[in-house]
Amino acid sequence: MDDDMDNHPAGHDHAVVLGAGLAGLLAARVLAQRFARVTVVERDELPAAGPAFRPGVPQSRHAHVLWSRGLDVMEALLPGITRALLAGGAALLESPRDFLWLSTADWFGPVPGARILLAGRELLDWTVRQEVLRDGRIEVRSGCAATGLRAGPDGRTVTGVELRDGGPLAASLVVDATGRTSRAPAWLAALGHPAPAVTRYDSHLGYSSRFYEIPPDPARRWQGMYVQGRPDSPRGGVLVPLEGGRWLVTLIGNGEHAPPTGDEDFLDFARSLRSPALYDAIRDAKPLSAPTGFRSTANEWRHYERLERWPTGFVVLGDAACRFNPVYGHGMTVAALAADALDRAMGTLSARDLPGAARRIQRSTAAVAAVPWQIATSEDMRYPETEGPPPDRVARALQAYMSRVIVGANADPAISRRFFGVLSLSTSPNTLLSPGTVVRVLSKWRLPTSPATTDYPAHHVPPAG
Repeated sequence: MDDDMDNHPAGHDHAVVLGAGLAGLLAARVLAQRFARVTVVERDELPAAGPAFRPGVPQSRHAHVLWSRGLDVMEALLPGITRALLAGGAALLESPRDFLWLSTADWFGPVPGARILLAGRELLDWTVRQEVLRDGRIEVRSGCAATGLRAGPDGRTVTGVELRDGGPLAASLVVDATGRTSRAPAWLAALGHPAPAVTRYDSHLGYSSRFYEIPPDPARRWQGMYVQGRPDSPRGGVLVPLEGGRWLVTLIGNGEHAPPTGDEDFLDFARSLRSPALYDAIRDAKPLSAPTGFRSTANEWRHYERLERWPTGFVVLGDAACRFNPVYGHGMTVAALAADALDRAMGTLSARDLPGAARRIQRSTAAVAAVPWQIATSEDMRYPETEGPPPDRVARALQAYMSRVIVGANADPAISRRFFGVLSLSTSPNTLLSPGTVVRVLSKWRLPTSPATTDYPAHHVPPAG
């Protein structure tokens, strides 16, 4: 074992988490059940006075959703977190009932779906951090960057991390939750470990978002809006309510249809969607910010779980291991599920035994990405400009079937309930393949999967004028 560990006996009961995003904070909460001390190391200076933007989370300026499964897991880990988020201005809605939602097929009717929490990412991170730091065993060192792993001479045991301005920090378990900027492959290579295989799908999706003041409208009967794009019309948009009486509008487009960041161009793009509903909502609303773009949206899975050699005392979680096209809204829910998987994988192990279980923990936490990965990549593969392994015959058959599922879910409560159970990661995708569901789905085979659609759904009239 590294001499540094022998000289720092506290390191034997100390865990380090790299990254103070959602994945890192929830991991720290779980690890504090075993370790006497947990230190969260964050490169950014964290805001002290309240929710605020920070450079390490550039995607925070765009729409975020937390599906019911993720919220349930967070509530189990941090009892009262839902109440705290709602007190801060978050909204807990029912999707699709509280939305105008134009799917790839047609408008969703008032069918059952799943709960969804909407809030600014800054509010989410701030609230979770305050709740996590109620545990006196957890501390955050912000404005502090990790530059590498410390290990014994053979590279088999991670014994801590190197800090840019703070020297070595001893720990018996290190968790990398630094997200898309993770340098874990290089750090492992420096210890003599091979790079993980990488699977990548990139549909070249772009975002452009801006905030608006919510205009008063007593006749408005919806809380949010989603106009989806599809291969023959690859432009879409999301409108969600946020704390402070604001709407956040995120425009979406693939490839050459990536949305612009100019003021007038933003409205022109909104006017070009499959429905004028989103444009009608914002055309006279007061903008509160300039449009902001985001382009780092590829699906990328670094398969650490497949490596034959894995160092004792090291785990990679969240986007650092597997990240998704954010348009499907699964990133935060998967971060919560990874923390839950970490909790379950620890079982009854003590802090002294946990480092030796790192390989098993890595595999257990990676497994929670399988379903959202399948959802994101199978949908992205519908777009001809998507780069990645082409779909095989089974994947194409499932794509065709899912097109029919969406047609059915638009109006059939039984199909809709199962569809949103899968989309919210609450139920297994196999529920959509049960005999009863298959019969209901295929009974609607005469309905087109890409029909011409009305400007507004039948259950909602256009605004006056």
